[in-house]
Amino acid sequence: MAIKLILTDIDGTVLPYGKKTVTPRCVSAFHAAMDAGILAGPASGRFYSWIPSFFGGDASCCATALATNGSQVYLGGEKVLQKELPAEGIRRALEVLADVPRSGLIFFEGATPYLVQGDREDLRECFPSYAETCVDRDDVPAAGITKANVFMCGDIERTREVVALLNREVGGIDFDVPQRAFSNAMPAGWNKGAAVEWLLERLGIARDEAVVFGDAGNDLQMFAAVEHSVAVAGALPEAREAARWHIGAVEDDAVPAAIEAIAAGEFPFSS
Repeated sequence: MAIKLILTDIDGTVLPYGKKTVTPRCVSAFHAAMDAGILAGPASGRFYSWIPSFFGGDASCCATALATNGSQVYLGGEKVLQKELPAEGIRRALEVLADVPRSGLIFFEGATPYLVQGDREDLRECFPSYAETCVDRDDVPAAGITKANVFMCGDIERTREVVALLNREVGGIDFDVPQRAFSNAMPAGWNKGAAVEWLLERLGIARDEAVVFGDAGNDLQMFAAVEHSVAVAGALPEAREAARWHIGAVEDDAVPAAIEAIAAGEFPFSS
């Protein structure tokens, strides 16, 4: 079996929560795959410009990448696709969230997060790094929004409840459950999975020639797009159930170990 494409989520999959960079072994594994002629890169909810820092500044590790949950696609370090969120959908989400206590919404222009609704201290509880850098704003631009996130204080069940409400009430945008207290906003029908399918078609790669790794709700569509979907230990239940294969924990460099094996021509997965 020849694997031609490897894509992996970042947070919780190759980067433990709370850490700022992946391990040297992870960087080395990416290079081993690329040296073997395999395209390898991240598939993340993060903006593309933020991703190289997670790999210690090694931009070659993200020359192939799906960023902002597939709304940005890169090949050879060049952007080949970008999707935008409808402003009217963002405004409708703000109306819905106005009745949801301790929730809010941020959107991004470039790498700058703007807090357009909600309390900064609640955002700090949900996503501390954004609370430190966001700028208060009271308007939504008419166009050009590539990334937006909803936050809501509470446990994973409350996150699921708020996301379900938004998906019922807001048109033109899909909301997911990547982790507790946080959700990604994506153009309706577009996500990591749609981006993977687009990329496979562009590159002429078959579904059984790709491997994807993940741990969360925003990886489900990506798992469905290929034959070889892999969940790390500790993945959310829905991701664990959706994955075909299962490996060890992010803290144990389970994904780099699997990538090393694939680069060596081995198939490291079994039921």
